[in-house]
Amino acid sequence: MYVLYSFLTAVGMLLLSPYFLIRGLARGKNLTNIPERLGWKFPPELRPGAGTDSQSIWIHAVSVGEVLAVLPLAGELKQRYPQCRLVVSTTTETGQQLAKERMPFAEAIFYFPLDWAGPVRRALRATQASAVIIVETEIWPNFLRECRRAGVPVAFVNGRLSERSFRGFRRALLYSGNLLRGFLENILQDASLYLMQSSEDAARLLELGAPANRVVVTGNLKYDLAEPPECPLASWLEGEFRTSNRGPVLVAGSVMANEEAAVLRGFADVEREFPGALLILAPRKPEQFDHAAEIVRQSGRKLVTRRELAFNGAGSAALAQPGSVLLLDSLGELAAIYRLADAVFVGGSLVPVGGHNILEPAAFGKVPVHGPHMENFREMAATFLAAGASMQVNGEQELGQAWCALLRDPGRAARMGAAARELVHRNRGATLRVASRIEQVIDAAGGAR
Repeated sequence: MYVLYSFLTAVGMLLLSPYFLIRGLARGKNLTNIPERLGWKFPPELRPGAGTDSQSIWIHAVSVGEVLAVLPLAGELKQRYPQCRLVVSTTTETGQQLAKERMPFAEAIFYFPLDWAGPVRRALRATQASAVIIVETEIWPNFLRECRRAGVPVAFVNGRLSERSFRGFRRALLYSGNLLRGFLENILQDASLYLMQSSEDAARLLELGAPANRVVVTGNLKYDLAEPPECPLASWLEGEFRTSNRGPVLVAGSVMANEEAAVLRGFADVEREFPGALLILAPRKPEQFDHAAEIVRQSGRKLVTRRELAFNGAGSAALAQPGSVLLLDSLGELAAIYRLADAVFVGGSLVPVGGHNILEPAAFGKVPVHGPHMENFREMAATFLAAGASMQVNGEQELGQAWCALLRDPGRAARMGAAARELVHRNRGATLRVASRIEQVIDAAGGAR
């Protein structure tokens, strides 16, 4: 089955490569990571003679959300194993950028290898990994198999298996006449530990064939989110808002494609009641920046982009103009910007992509307003709603109404925001539980000391 899997993925990659190449060039994506993903080239820190004779703990975090979730754990492991190198891989370019910004203590940051035996073996040799930690549940058959063959334990942390993914697995098993079940069970046997977010995630993984003695519920690492670093933009904007008397401030964060227009229409409802209101619109992905800017312009509003702001007066007049919208076309600044908000919206939830993290605004005592599509954060969203610490809306009209309701009643907003902050604090602690479990796996393997 491994041979067939490798053959099919290779054929699929070959057939789809022209599409990915054209799309990447059209979106200005950096394609120079391909040699790294094939294991032909690595960062200087992983090349022979660059201190690579010592073993390492390898953390894999797919993209931005996973990097942010694993930050406290990465720091904790670095403290527990100071003589061991910490190396971090990502799949996306945005994840790579954020890892370099937020993990200066990591000895190397690189791209995760493609799931073929050759690239994986070369990556294991380059990293000299004594253990691999995979954030959430990215199951790569060849990667897990090669790690087992090399005697490198693999631990999944912050594991989750959404209802949609679980249905997909079950459908594949059913349509294959259960021929895939043995293959999947073999794959799941190759990991040493599965540290899951919830009992529901654990039950789904067990049903797919994971060994019961390796599946443990440790909670959600995202509750232990690190405090945002010092943000010059947030400090500058705070001064600008005081000077211009612009407000209230609404922050729509992690907004996905096809949500921008709905957010703008919801904002229009707020403006009718609060003429000085300012919207800060933060698209989720860099490739959305230009498209989002065009949507703002088409709405007839004055567009101010983050790239235009120089903190020396440039952009101040436009920002003070009623009806203008600030487009946050940058990475790594949204979390700190939530502090300035009088009301927020967490995107990826009005369209069926699974939602995004509501904890960043909640940690500042802001009420997370989100749409109905929170499949990736189902348990978390349900907990917040039950505690009266968030609001769910089903469209642009309800979004405007929810924002106005919070702005009209600051007392209610403060109470709900306090409940949101309390939930964040109450659910902290997963990092230490996970670190202790990983320590047992590493010590049992005799590595990283």
